[in-house]
Amino acid sequence: MKFSQLNLSQSLQKAIDAMGYEEATPIQAQAIPPAMEGHDIIGCAQTGTGKTAAFLLPALHQVLADSRKIKNPRVVVLAPTRELVIQVTGEARKLANRTALHITPIYGGARMRPQIDKLRRGTDIIIATPGRLQDHMRRRNVNFKDLQILILDEADRMLDMGFLPDIKQIVSRMPQQRQTMLFSATMSPQVMNLTRQFQRDPQIIEIDIATPPQAIRQALYPVPKHLKTDLLLALLDRMDINSMLVFTATKQEADIVTRKLIEAKISVACIHGDFRQRQRISALEGFRKGKHQVLVATNIAARGLDVEGISHVINYDAPENPENYVHRIGRTARAEAEGDAITLVTPDDEAMIHRIEYLLGYKIERKTLPDFDYNVPAPSWARPSTEALLRNRTKSSNLADRWRSMGGGRRR
Repeated sequence: MKFSQLNLSQSLQKAIDAMGYEEATPIQAQAIPPAMEGHDIIGCAQTGTGKTAAFLLPALHQVLADSRKIKNPRVVVLAPTRELVIQVTGEARKLANRTALHITPIYGGARMRPQIDKLRRGTDIIIATPGRLQDHMRRRNVNFKDLQILILDEADRMLDMGFLPDIKQIVSRMPQQRQTMLFSATMSPQVMNLTRQFQRDPQIIEIDIATPPQAIRQALYPVPKHLKTDLLLALLDRMDINSMLVFTATKQEADIVTRKLIEAKISVACIHGDFRQRQRISALEGFRKGKHQVLVATNIAARGLDVEGISHVINYDAPENPENYVHRIGRTARAEAEGDAITLVTPDDEAMIHRIEYLLGYKIERKTLPDFDYNVPAPSWARPSTEALLRNRTKSSNLADRWRSMGGGRRR
């Protein structure tokens, strides 16, 4: 379906034309018409499919159709991370650049005073993280009496991060008569429970749930834990890499990998929770503009990072759940491009790899790097004791039994 067939307001259509978009993606084509009519929406689609425009365009269209002069916000978008708030705000401003709408991002790690000033002057749309929005609510900087539309973006991620109490508190201050749109990459029982609490007879739109784009070439590289960094450097040396995301499990691991890449004379930036917001924005902008070839990140960047031309995603550490694997590798092969997703797999990761392959419904190809010495012994300090080996073997067996008892052999 072409955007011109959606009957959007003239100013929005001109902005879409200027951005070079003609064909709506499946999630946009299916979600925008009922959303424009005011229906509650559950939109479920993988990353990189255009979910942001799928909720922004109908929200902007409805606000533009209301000619009243209102100081209070009429749309609130809740998102789990500062990076996602910044990304959604950028997209909203592009779409609304031919209008007089005021769009205000609200997130932690930034100064309160500029946000307070914008809220008090009046804004049409707030795009916020739950925690910082609650801060402004406690200070009575925001009034929801004229709110028309609530949007929960990356709802599953917000639940994973423990934002449910904050969301409930925010929604309790909003009018009951409102439109609520919920967008998520997965349709988990927790997400469905959320819809029952906040939505009325929502229309459900599901597009390719938990299926990575076919353009992503996936591979597993088994490797002893002590050789992971060496293998990463070898892969970087032998592959044709345009820009690459490297995901680690912890902030400490991210720092270590970043330092090793710097020592290898590789242009690299790093983001995780210990960096200040200004540093994180600077790192992301440097990566986006090609100043840095590699960006090392914890899961903070697994969603909401919209950078064109990422050629490779490397899971230095396996993700903590199968859904996060899909979100991580979805950072490459965007906008119909191709990309590579590589996961370094230690023996401790095998149970998680089985869960990932179960979710995907197929086996991921296992590879080895030619001429790489996988037999280098671990340093003495890194070798587990016999007691630890026995303990880990028992733990792995218990985990496997528990996984089978939970239905590990069934497709969802």
